[in-house]
Amino acid sequence: MIQARSVVIRSGTCFRTLKVSFKEPNLSADTNYTDAINPESMATFNPEKMGKSTIFQSEHILVGLNTFEPGQAHQLHTHEGMDKVYHVLKGQGLFILEDREIEMEAGLMLVAPDGMPHGIRNHSRDRLIVLAILAPTP
Repeated sequence: MIQARSVVIRSGTCFRTLKVSFKEPNLSADTNYTDAINPESMATFNPEKMGKSTIFQSEHILVGLNTFEPGQAHQLHTHEGMDKVYHVLKGQGLFILEDREIEMEAGLMLVAPDGMPHGIRNHSRDRLIVLAILAPTP
């Protein structure tokens, strides 16, 4: 279910109202985005393919989770007009950035700039949870 609401954001002495929407089965309509969020608690796994869930989305940014069972992958792809940040929350995996393969583990972050091919493969025996941030939103 997609829900929309207005959120007031403060920056210094200025206030700005944004209309935002989110699609997330674990979030209720009264979710307060000024409270701390534990992204791992929102992880959804799928035995057939990589899991995806959206934590927050506005017209400016998308914050979501990509989850991988052992052996699952997100094939090489690009996002034209968007930058993507990956931050590994749990587990380890092989991240592909153009023609490079980079070992990643919990606590590490990787940036895939606009138009750069990227992908992920969970080559470990454990689950992999990755926070993904895309801007602007797709």
